[in-house]
Amino acid sequence: MEKVIIGSHVSFNKDEGLLGCTNEALKYGANTFMFYTGAPQNTVRGKINETKTEEAKNLMKEHNIDIDNVIIHAPYIINLANNLDKEKYNFTIKFLNQELERAKSLCINKIVLHPGSHVNLGEEKGLKNIINALNIILKEKEGPIICLETMAGKGTELGATFEQLKTIIDGVSNKDRIGVCLDTCHLNDAGYDITNFDKLLDEFDKIIGINKIKCIHINDSKNVKGAHKDRHENIGLGTIGFDNLIKIIYNEKLKEVPKILETPFISIAGGHDRTYPPYKFEIEMIKRKKYNPNLLEDTRNYYRKF
Repeated sequence: MEKVIIGSHVSFNKDEGLLGCTNEALKYGANTFMFYTGAPQNTVRGKINETKTEEAKNLMKEHNIDIDNVIIHAPYIINLANNLDKEKYNFTIKFLNQELERAKSLCINKIVLHPGSHVNLGEEKGLKNIINALNIILKEKEGPIICLETMAGKGTELGATFEQLKTIIDGVSNKDRIGVCLDTCHLNDAGYDITNFDKLLDEFDKIIGINKIKCIHINDSKNVKGAHKDRHENIGLGTIGFDNLIKIIYNEKLKEVPKILETPFISIAGGHDRTYPPYKFEIEMIKRKKYNPNLLEDTRNYYRKF
């Protein structure tokens, strides 16, 4: 079976910390993973459990998970593009600095960040605000890399074009600590044709440089190309399709780049109001390079046992 660096979003809680993340990833058959260090919708953060972190690092080594492929995702409420409220803008900068310190304490070297929304300030001003914030945050030479995520272009989101990302990267002084996270759903929804991924990579390489791609979010999309809506779909059930996603995942130019699933959880009918992650079965499909038309039902049947 051809090697692929594949994982998914997993949960992080204050009791089990990084160890809980690692155990969850192993249950899915993953060899990497991504997590928030706290709730993505707020800035409340607990103390890092150093003991659990060391146990997690040992467990990763035991199961051949390279910690350099593990990703932290910054909370999506961070918005570096709008500085109308100076106090809020400065707090956001301070908080992201704290997230980088948490990443260091967890020995994680990559943190994915949504660039932000200008909220009627205009593209040029919004991009300048992001650059200013990143130059404050990345003033230390060494430290985790911030990976700017490609966005769908919903509302006043920035980072929906390679040119916008290039502007940010060009403005950041410490270029060794800035990279890009491609998101397949977002690229599709932003209007890029990812059915010809080699051509897209060539375009990215000319504008930014393929060496800046540090992570890829693998998601199908509920939307047609250019919809600017950002609605993820399970692998093979959306408009991008299984075969196109497999070509991206196994692209030779990106074989060393970690791929992370952020696909929707699946509800279980029959009185259950909870939803469950499909990652075990999606990762299995990806490793086999064979689409499973029973993905949803297999997921439901699996979780009904618990």
